[in-house]
Amino acid sequence: MSQTQNAPIELHYWPTPNGWKISIMLEELGVPYDLRLVNIGTGDQFKPEFLQIAPNNRMPAIVDPEGPDGKPISLFESGAILQYLGRKFGKFYPQDERKRANVDQWLMWQMGGFGPMLGQNHHFRIYAPEKLPYAMNRYLNETHRLYGVLNKQLEGREYVADEYSIADMAIVGWAKLWERQGMELEAEFPNVKRWLDTLLARPAVERGLAVGKEERERINIAADKDVQSVLFGQRAR
Repeated sequence: MSQTQNAPIELHYWPTPNGWKISIMLEELGVPYDLRLVNIGTGDQFKPEFLQIAPNNRMPAIVDPEGPDGKPISLFESGAILQYLGRKFGKFYPQDERKRANVDQWLMWQMGGFGPMLGQNHHFRIYAPEKLPYAMNRYLNETHRLYGVLNKQLEGREYVADEYSIADMAIVGWAKLWERQGMELEAEFPNVKRWLDTLLARPAVERGLAVGKEERERINIAADKDVQSVLFGQRAR
């Protein structure tokens, strides 16, 4: 059932493909939220106050002061947050169980494959100090395979799960970076290209992708060794 939101939801966020999922969803819902930037390049994700709501030291996370039974709730993991918001506000996440299961499987496909594999592609192509052909080819090929899966699913469909949903929101932030992933959409994946153009033209998606953009542009991960140490040198603490 759709609900209203009086007190703003806290969005703990940095502008990355995972962070964009939630900023896009909140913009699509039109509910009030307060932005709490988590600068992952300087280690904000390790601060004790953040770890209390996100013990995996990863953003995004939210704190909803109007959670279940009127009590506050905090959530981490972008997929879980999307599902929670979809259930709470009754939008972009079908109530019909068959349709919801379809959305869920594509959301999990993104969480388990299209995000992690494309992330490794980014890492070995752009950030790794040593260019390792095996690793680069491994993740380039897997990225290509995943785009092929997405392209086939979008054949004859406007959106991934037929209707616009949290599955599309989860995928779009990764797909918009296709050039740095070594992909060619127009020639090889025209259905993805059409779908991506459609999503990027949505005003709420545009607003969601713009959240924190100026702060993000101040950090050059590829050139800053200190930032790379924070992002890529993490071990159990």
